[in-house]
Amino acid sequence: MSVSHLRELGITREMVFPIGLGGMPMSIRDRPSEDQSIATIHRALELGVTLIDTADAYCRDESDKHHNEKLIYKAIQQYSGDKSEVMIATKGGLMRPKGSWTQNGNPDHLRQTIRESFEALGGDRPIDIWQYHSPDPHYSIEDALTPAKEAQSQGLVRYVGVSNFSIDQIKRARDVVEIVSVQNQYNPWHRNPEYDGVLEYCESEGITFLPWSPLGGFSRVSQLKQFTGIADLAAEKGLSIYSLILAWMLSKSPVIVPIPGASRPESIADSVKAAQVRLDPMEIAIVEDAIANV
Repeated sequence: MSVSHLRELGITREMVFPIGLGGMPMSIRDRPSEDQSIATIHRALELGVTLIDTADAYCRDESDKHHNEKLIYKAIQQYSGDKSEVMIATKGGLMRPKGSWTQNGNPDHLRQTIRESFEALGGDRPIDIWQYHSPDPHYSIEDALTPAKEAQSQGLVRYVGVSNFSIDQIKRARDVVEIVSVQNQYNPWHRNPEYDGVLEYCESEGITFLPWSPLGGFSRVSQLKQFTGIADLAAEKGLSIYSLILAWMLSKSPVIVPIPGASRPESIADSVKAAQVRLDPMEIAIVEDAIANV
């Protein structure tokens, strides 16, 4: 892929491939075999993906914490190709008691989990991006982000991001530490970042926006196949409906870098095709009309 098609990570001057890889499906319940997961990560790297998104909580439960981070590190270590441009974005601040999801913004916990993530990712270089996974109302954003600022000064973390944050919360976070990325849910069925101003704010401030669950679940995207216009457009461009949706998302803003989850090499290979697609205004309108009718 040419440099012109890459996207800048915040204001870091570092460039990333327009489509990232979300690691969660490889580590939660019903996870694939380790060999299949590693093959998926390797396929992503072969196709040019440079940003892999993970979290300390991508695991089955608390006894399995940091599973996905360790898996990704192992896969990258085993990769024989060029990995010099690969960046790993991880998150902390959610717990997995008995497989559930609960918030924990206790600064002492965050200090500990940042250190554990650093070690899970090899402990030989700083975490590329550490993100506060979800604001815990029991702790101020200022207190919760202080450990990330400390980790930067200690050489454990290069850049800091936030996830599931409103504009006001992002502004408060930026008073503590420079924020390079915001990771909120965004897909055709959940377009809040367009309506609550977060996407516009990120664009105006030069902050990378990482949509989580960009496809909203494969079963949902499959519903779009019933609309002749969008099905015909996908066929015309030689794309799956999934790829077409990612291409539509890329067209929404230059700061967007979708991170579709994958657990099979074929899935990430399909998603990556979106990076080469350019939709004109009429084609974007076809996608928008289909989405509006689902």
